[in-house]
Amino acid sequence: MDLWNKKKEKTRALDIAVKQLTKTGNDYAEAFARYRMELAKELVILKNDGYAITLAGDIARGKPEIAKLKFKEISTEAIYKANLEEINVLKLQIKILNNQLEREWGNSDK
Repeated sequence: MDLWNKKKEKTRALDIAVKQLTKTGNDYAEAFARYRMELAKELVILKNDGYAITLAGDIARGKPEIAKLKFKEISTEAIYKANLEEINVLKLQIKILNNQLEREWGNSDK
């Protein structure tokens, strides 16, 4: 029965992780969109100030407010990807528990 309880625990954890994925995915998308919008605004300002567009990109990305938004994008992406990896690990653990349960309690006609 211990295997069964472990499987139930992992299944509950998987449900929670899947629900979190919606939030972490949304956070990542918002951070990405905000960074791209602010970068575009800054590029337009720099272009209007006479900077070459090739140089303006580097200047814009070096501005503290833009760099902070890029940091936020990267960190929320990392959280999203970690959440995806957690889901994959939990699915694998459940599969392993299922296999163990099948060996102990499964069909003898296989």
